[in-house]
Amino acid sequence: MNRWQNRVAVVTGASSGIGAECCKDLVAKGMIVVGLARRADRLEELKAALPTEQAARFYGHQCDVSVEQQVIDSFAWIDKTLGGADVLINNAGIVRRINITDKGNSVDLQDILNTNVLGVTWCTREAFLSMRKRQINDGHVVIINSVAGHSVPIAPGFSLNMYAPSKHAITALTEVLRQEFFNKGTMIKVTSISPGVVNTEIFNEKSPEVVSKMPMLRPEDVADAVIYCIQTPPNVQIHELTIKPVGERF
Repeated sequence: MNRWQNRVAVVTGASSGIGAECCKDLVAKGMIVVGLARRADRLEELKAALPTEQAARFYGHQCDVSVEQQVIDSFAWIDKTLGGADVLINNAGIVRRINITDKGNSVDLQDILNTNVLGVTWCTREAFLSMRKRQINDGHVVIINSVAGHSVPIAPGFSLNMYAPSKHAITALTEVLRQEFFNKGTMIKVTSISPGVVNTEIFNEKSPEVVSKMPMLRPEDVADAVIYCIQTPPNVQIHELTIKPVGERF
């Protein structure tokens, strides 16, 4: 992690779960960290809980990644205030407990795609453009994907609805980005990390009776995977990393 000392990492969905753990881990390892999230109060709580020296290097910034202009404005603020992002952790994601075949679900379906697919796309675009403008050639984009982005598990009691297709899109997006980064002559890396079930709010709020019976990863486990991927040497790119809790059936 030596080369990342005092460089800037941006983490989306930073107010809880995997995003919050990534923020804590990255700032503890010497990076300047910007946490983007809709819930500004949660970002303030996260900063207050950090040791003083680490808190000085953490910046919470309110941003809904499903709104393109908010993403553009946030990365412009990062460029102006901190000089730009060198690492991007695309973690923000949502799930809804609906069925695709239900009536009246259009808003939920659109919200999932806007956050899980377009939000990742817009954040990556803005971070990449910032890196290119500053001639940063060793940046790293990490996308928190899901095992549901590679195959659709049977989830007793509820449908994965648009969540699974959104994560399949992310799997394809990772490869498209790798090709675009290469075609533009950069050494900027892109990595998809696909966890199994993680003990976070995203599932517990929607289906507690189902996930309570499943083996689960901790948010810290996924944050550890992020650190592992970004500290690889310049000639190594982990394109896809899948991690599951022991005993997971899919």
